[in-house]
Amino acid sequence: MFDRRDVIYCYDGSFEGLLSCVFISFERRELPCAVVSGEPEQLSLAETLCVETSVEKAERVLRAIPKKISPEAEELIKKAFLSCDIGKDLLILEFLQKGFHYGRRILDMLADDTVNAINKTVLFCGNEAQKIREFIRFSDYGGYLVSVIEPKNKVIPMIAAHFTDRLPNENFLIFDKTHGMALIYYDHKAKIAENIEFELPPAIAEEQRYRELWRGFYDTIAIKERYNPRCRMNFMPKRYWAHMTEMCRDDKKSLEEIAQNYQKTLK
Repeated sequence: MFDRRDVIYCYDGSFEGLLSCVFISFERRELPCAVVSGEPEQLSLAETLCVETSVEKAERVLRAIPKKISPEAEELIKKAFLSCDIGKDLLILEFLQKGFHYGRRILDMLADDTVNAINKTVLFCGNEAQKIREFIRFSDYGGYLVSVIEPKNKVIPMIAAHFTDRLPNENFLIFDKTHGMALIYYDHKAKIAENIEFELPPAIAEEQRYRELWRGFYDTIAIKERYNPRCRMNFMPKRYWAHMTEMCRDDKKSLEEIAQNYQKTLK
């Protein structure tokens, strides 16, 4: 393993760019004091090294991980890269340096600070991805199902298979408003797009009626005597409420009133 040096690696923020940083650290036989995407936000006395993304170098590192460490290590760093942790880049680089030194044993070294930290980072991402799978709500826009989410981490790659497996015959879009990322599933083909802007049009009248029915059902099955907002917030954090149909409402219509209005529109 290498000594830490007063040098900051700057890269373009891509996964290939980070693996290029790993390649350079081995080439220079050093461990940088920081790895950042873009230019450093604060002035520093440390040397700044701008690492150019090289697909060839990145592929060499990626091929070496399952061979010299394990396939599980490759999956671990891919998930860690999706984290919102500002220190994830250096953490991944440190993990790979130790992994190439110790091999498969690195995954069992749970007392090691780097291994412990990267496992916590991946666990945090996984927990949020699980919540998104539970709390996501779709709306119908002309036969295309659309949902907007605002996660802390880039969870779309972690939830993509879940929705493509369960909605194979639907066309849908899940837009991550926080990171400008979207999962687009059309004609049985899935694609993840990045750096996009997206604004939902107003919902059509029929979609609004379905939303009212769902809100009415949600209110009807609730047990007023067991109302516990603190408990609800523990299981359903408020930061997810903005895009949950049953939590976005302007009135308190009963299910019976909503159903009657819906039946009138069908006549």
